[in-house]
Amino acid sequence: MAWTEADIPDQSGRTVLVTGATAGLGLRTATALAGSGARVLMTARSAERGERALAEVHRAGGRAELVSLDLADLSSVRKAATEVRERTGDALDVLINNAGVMAPPLRRTADGFELQFGTNHLGHAALTWLLMPALRARPGARVVTVASMAARQGRLDLDDPNFHHRRYSAGGAYGQSKLANLVFALELDRRARAAGLDLVSAAAHPGYTATNLVTATARDRGGPLVARVADLVTRLTAQSVKRGALPQLYAATAPGVTGGSYVGPGWPGEVYGPPAPARLWPAARDEETAARLWTVTAELTGVAPDPA
Repeated sequence: MAWTEADIPDQSGRTVLVTGATAGLGLRTATALAGSGARVLMTARSAERGERALAEVHRAGGRAELVSLDLADLSSVRKAATEVRERTGDALDVLINNAGVMAPPLRRTADGFELQFGTNHLGHAALTWLLMPALRARPGARVVTVASMAARQGRLDLDDPNFHHRRYSAGGAYGQSKLANLVFALELDRRARAAGLDLVSAAAHPGYTATNLVTATARDRGGPLVARVADLVTRLTAQSVKRGALPQLYAATAPGVTGGSYVGPGWPGEVYGPPAPARLWPAARDEETAARLWTVTAELTGVAPDPA
């Protein structure tokens, strides 16, 4: 039988942090986990959008609270990590690295990184390392990093990851950032196991899901009319956000999930369907690339890797 939200184990007594929880996959994930008994910390860049999302979770009967976080600003990442550790008493059961931006024109973060690599990978990597003391404190803690089917076409250029010298491609930069998400998740698992940590690092992708990322990308490229058309087409052809969130919910809660797992939709092509093991492409499994990404990430963010 296909795994659904009804199969989420009781999450009472567990604390979960979900990045990008104001809409789409993040909001659905936060709502489902709060509804299963977890205390959910929802990150938001915008206080207004955060309050609306929080009210939605509360209406559904869940327990949740907001944390201000802009992954495109490392000072915000550091501040949010400190706040989370203080609020939770240094005890975090699950971190879901869900937030992301997709295929905008060339823009840079507050720290000068290409926006997608800086937000999707560097911000999340820094947040994960900074929260490791809280994750170490909880037995069986999990880190779930949300990748994408775009990781298959991604190419990591670690000599110029921020497009300072090579020609910028919005789609290429997105694929690079999502491949980096996947490579980082697998390397975190290797290092956690080598350090003897009771920690599961897994990854998930939503297949083809009707999220606000598609609409936002269309608006960036073609304006409001193109965005409306893209939204309509996506809603007609993609699976719902409720279904698209299932792989990351499965990775975060299902019994038996092991470190290094990659979960996606289970039907052919991994576009639609219930959660199932997803295919790991050779570029994602390359350990030499993973070790270099780990080092480059530490150099760029100025955050000490954990585990070292």
